[in-house]
Amino acid sequence: MQVKETQNDGLKRGYQFTLPAADLAAAVDAKLKEAQPEVEMKGFRKGKVPMAMLKKQFGQRILGEAMQDSIDTALRDHLETSGDRPATQPKVEMENGETWKEGDDVVVNVSYETLPAIPEVDLTSLSLEKLTVPAEEAAVTEALQNLAKSSQSFEDRRKGSKAKDDDQVVIDFKGFVDGEAFEGGEAEDYPLVLGSNSFIPGFEDQLVGAKADDELKVEVKFPEEYGAPHLAGKDATFECKVKAVKAPKEAEIDDELAKKFGAEDLEALKKQITERLEAEYAGAARAVMKRSLLDQLDQKVKFDLPASLVEAEASQIAHQLWHEENPEVHDHNHGSIEPTEEHKSLAERRVRLGLLLAEIGQKAEVTVTDQEMTQAVLRAARQYPGQERQFFEFIQQNQAAQQQLRAPIFEDKVVDLIAEQAKVEEKTVTKEELEKAVEALDEL
Repeated sequence: MQVKETQNDGLKRGYQFTLPAADLAAAVDAKLKEAQPEVEMKGFRKGKVPMAMLKKQFGQRILGEAMQDSIDTALRDHLETSGDRPATQPKVEMENGETWKEGDDVVVNVSYETLPAIPEVDLTSLSLEKLTVPAEEAAVTEALQNLAKSSQSFEDRRKGSKAKDDDQVVIDFKGFVDGEAFEGGEAEDYPLVLGSNSFIPGFEDQLVGAKADDELKVEVKFPEEYGAPHLAGKDATFECKVKAVKAPKEAEIDDELAKKFGAEDLEALKKQITERLEAEYAGAARAVMKRSLLDQLDQKVKFDLPASLVEAEASQIAHQLWHEENPEVHDHNHGSIEPTEEHKSLAERRVRLGLLLAEIGQKAEVTVTDQEMTQAVLRAARQYPGQERQFFEFIQQNQAAQQQLRAPIFEDKVVDLIAEQAKVEEKTVTKEELEKAVEALDEL
């Protein structure tokens, strides 16, 4: 195989590979000869089929295989010799593809962007702050109060009392659209908390002021985006009978409340809450420290970036942000989304830091263990209740999906590795100060 360089501009590389016709013919003959002992054909014993007949029967298919094998081998040898690491799959085009015929040389043009050389960075020059927040008694008390509220019960109000927001009304109801009862629009002894917004907008408001034994009609309109298409946007009437009006009663903050949440007593529950809060604070503080670490790396290290990677990342960012701004669109049947300069700038940062972290991790032999991957798959599977098995099979068969789960684990391990070498100063702050630091991350 003859190789000629056609482009060497920054990270862009171009080469022309020429496979002489004689070499291709020899490769075809070698493949046929290798297969000959196993070939059976009518009129011939196994392994005794003449080469001429083999070539006539299988020649075109073997020709294609030999051509592809020769090109793949030449490209692999070239990359090993040059040390180039293509940023994306190399583009391979046959120059004389439309006019090529057996007996001609095969001429192939190969182009790609190579990954840049990543400069060394002195990780000990990084200065980081590790924020720590102790779980204050007020935060623990607030968490206990929220648990008590979530465990509230309801007790009957005095006879004749009018229902208020946050009260529970026990009702029988039956719904009608266009004068006809509809499926799923009927229930008995339904406990509805007023103000919970668990029913159609406007339904609960019309029950405020109702008393036990009241019978009333509730007029509402189903939202345009309602899940059942035959009801979406329709006017509806619900015939309701109020059977009880009950006032909320928060659970007492005591050992009984603790037992409801799996703790032995109130002190054990407080300890669990303290540990959970401090774990949440530590996670938020880590995000702040990680941003500072990445910002410093981004300032310290500059190198050329493969345009193909930046363009792909910018397009992905633009597409993701567009869907965040248009949450009602769940498919991808929309026009092209052109990345802005801001998207491109963010893409450059992500690609630069991604390549840098990958280089640092590779040199340090950072790996993601099978156990870590299994835990990541289990966490991700919880997002698909009832479909866990299908999700596991999808991950097993999809290399790209596996990489999406592996990448953040690898990145976090590399970040931890860098933080171990950086100068880290611990600083105790309040919950409010930590919250401000976290909010600032979204402003950058």
